[in-house]
Amino acid sequence: MNHTIENEKIKLTVSEHGGEIKSLIRKYDNTELMWQADSAYWGRTSPVLFPVVGSYYQKKSIYDGKVYEMGQHGFARDMDFALFEEKADRLKFVLESNDETHEKYPFDFKLFITYILEDGTVKACWDVENTDGRKMYFSIGAHPAFNCKLDNDYLKFGKGKKPVNEIIANVIASDGSGCLSNERDTYKLEDGILKMSDELFSKDALVIEKEQADVVTLLDENKEPVVAVTCPTPLFGVWSPVGKHAPFVCIEPWFGRCDRVGFNGKLEEREYSNQLAPGAIFSSVYEITVF
Repeated sequence: MNHTIENEKIKLTVSEHGGEIKSLIRKYDNTELMWQADSAYWGRTSPVLFPVVGSYYQKKSIYDGKVYEMGQHGFARDMDFALFEEKADRLKFVLESNDETHEKYPFDFKLFITYILEDGTVKACWDVENTDGRKMYFSIGAHPAFNCKLDNDYLKFGKGKKPVNEIIANVIASDGSGCLSNERDTYKLEDGILKMSDELFSKDALVIEKEQADVVTLLDENKEPVVAVTCPTPLFGVWSPVGKHAPFVCIEPWFGRCDRVGFNGKLEEREYSNQLAPGAIFSSVYEITVF
């Protein structure tokens, strides 16, 4: 089931399935900003990545001597959330651990996702509660896809309201594992701006670590801003499907990422993993601002 809220500037629709944004409309010209999940390219719009961002090496993790298998980006995106709260300016959803999640992931949890409209901005709030009796290890991230013209449009990277001059991105391995190699690519920017193309994503996602930018803005062919995503996260990804010339780009704030090729699989030793004591709550917010 979908739920819609709106104000004078934007209209947001979110599905209970995956707690996923399905539509974000700029009201002054009725423009749909979100990719509409055409499976010929990619059949999702803005999945929530939990409890893993990216892939475990060999799709397996090890905790307390037991092996758990889980696919790319975790299970939350494929599960039904419950509507927890609905107001004129917000929607709040919750997903709780159950027998299905325990087969893939050892911990009990509650995951709350709240979407709040403030003027022309969507605030996406994550609250992860550890309802287990053990320290919990997890990753969480966003994967919003925005309509664009891949050969004509641009990305602008900023930090502290200043443009970034250079972006260094880790490279996904070519072995099909969905994990990182030790290769890196460097992109020189002019006034923080990077031209997009199919070639830019020929090695899969750009995995950008070490808080190199705190906001990424999609610019149109005239270098005018369309939408900006804040990245108050240790790292983020930028992605469009390899070789498909897809008419969208994903700008993805991440608390976590895929393993490196050859990682030993131990859940508590994953790079960028988050730790949460029993009864504790992890909270964060990223924003999508419409121009």
